[in-house]
Amino acid sequence: MDNQTLVVLAAAVALFYAWRLFGPGRKASSKLVAAKLEAGASVIDVRTPSEFCSGSYPGAKNIPLDKLNSKLKSLGAKDDPLVVYCASGSRSAQAAKILKAAGFTDVLNGGPLHSMPMRTN
Repeated sequence: MDNQTLVVLAAAVALFYAWRLFGPGRKASSKLVAAKLEAGASVIDVRTPSEFCSGSYPGAKNIPLDKLNSKLKSLGAKDDPLVVYCASGSRSAQAAKILKAAGFTDVLNGGPLHSMPMRTN
């Protein structure tokens, strides 16, 4: 490989890792999610109804991602804390973006259901 190819490759790798680290769909840390839940954040499950019925986070409200825009008014005040999750973290990242774009100011991407912290209350 010539030097120019190596520089381009290194830049691409650096950009990829920067995007993963600081990108908009980044999952919140488990400690931050746990603190929000402890403080009474509402939990939104953006999976399909059949996924929700197969098991969900205690107290979570099921609003599938494809219905989220039409259900925004049911989520309360725009400054109420919200934690969104799904099966893999992909749909919850999209949901967090939608909610933030709609003016919700305290939204965390909880990522996949299996990584959500256990409730202690």
